[in-house]
Amino acid sequence: MCIMTGMMQMIREGGMKSLWRGNGVNIIKIAPETALKFMAYEQIKKLICNDKQTLGILDRFVAGSLAGVLAQSTIYPMEVLKTRLALRKTGQYSSISDCAKQIFRREGLSAFYKGYIPNMLGIIPYAGIDLAVYETLKNRYLQQYGTNSSDPGVLVLLACGTVSSTCGQLASYPLALVRTRMQAQAAVEGSQQMTMSGLFRQILQTEGPTGLYRGLAPNFLKVIPAVSISYVVYEHLKTQLGVKSR
Repeated sequence: MCIMTGMMQMIREGGMKSLWRGNGVNIIKIAPETALKFMAYEQIKKLICNDKQTLGILDRFVAGSLAGVLAQSTIYPMEVLKTRLALRKTGQYSSISDCAKQIFRREGLSAFYKGYIPNMLGIIPYAGIDLAVYETLKNRYLQQYGTNSSDPGVLVLLACGTVSSTCGQLASYPLALVRTRMQAQAAVEGSQQMTMSGLFRQILQTEGPTGLYRGLAPNFLKVIPAVSISYVVYEHLKTQLGVKSR
């Protein structure tokens, strides 16, 4: 199924508004998640910095990975809700709270952590690579082309964010795919509840290695601009708050 076919199928089933299913809880979760990630990243960098003026790419990778794990662990139940709401049939849930109540009543508290392990295994390379590559590229640009300013400009920040996000997505996407399928399993009545390793085997057997990257193109279309813009906002807020890059 291509992107356009998927969109047309969704519109036929639930109208234009079906394209925004799950967006409400996504908006609710994205602010605390992003704030926690960047706050934790800056604090962890301070802890591992010691007397070094600048951190290496490995230091940034560790700081980014830990920050990503902390942020994702905090908001993970909302990640599950977002997936269930996005996959729901028209009229299945009346609201975000109704979705949460139905999941809790039918499946218990553990349902809000389905796919947690592959998500954490995926967020370690994704957040680590994303933040490490972004800051390394930005600092290299400033060293080569920058003046006394610590601001390389919006276009450079967008470019650095695009490259770093692409690298992170390519490294972690198979785990993100398995996480989403685990979250979605219970939404299909009568479906077999599979483990992370079982899902990996099933995908490889039925779809081949390329099956692990199914849906990568629309994911890029969504994630790359969102991440790049968040880095521009992050840098401008750092400047306003007087936070120095390391």
